[in-house]
Amino acid sequence: MPAQQQPSLTISSLDLVRLERLLEMPTYRDLEVAQRLGEELVRAHVVAPAEMPANVVSMNSKVTCVEEIGGKEHHLTLVYPPDADAAAGRVSVFAPIGAALLGLSVGQSIDWTGPDGRPLRIRVAAISYQPEAAGDLTR
Repeated sequence: MPAQQQPSLTISSLDLVRLERLLEMPTYRDLEVAQRLGEELVRAHVVAPAEMPANVVSMNSKVTCVEEIGGKEHHLTLVYPPDADAAAGRVSVFAPIGAALLGLSVGQSIDWTGPDGRPLRIRVAAISYQPEAAGDLTR
């Protein structure tokens, strides 16, 4: 799979503060996916929650995404680690697919490494719920 330029990311200032706190915790800071997430946060465009575009994946968003290699579709909610429940489709931002999706807009794709080390290209197909767009600015 040829590498593509990584897409622009947008993140709410509230999500950024909460994620930076988690990244400082010993439980998470040494995880490879956490280090990659930290790199993504540095390059992200940060906006106030009220200014978050409705087509961008934020924390607690319900997302449909597609693995572009193989076409597998996933329906998931992006959550903080304590709320993760794979059986219920609640994926942690510290899971590879969760970290990859944060900050992407509908239609954007990102190259990422899966939990088994294989390369993935994930595309955001739709967002059925985003807290900011629903007026929940402090969730």
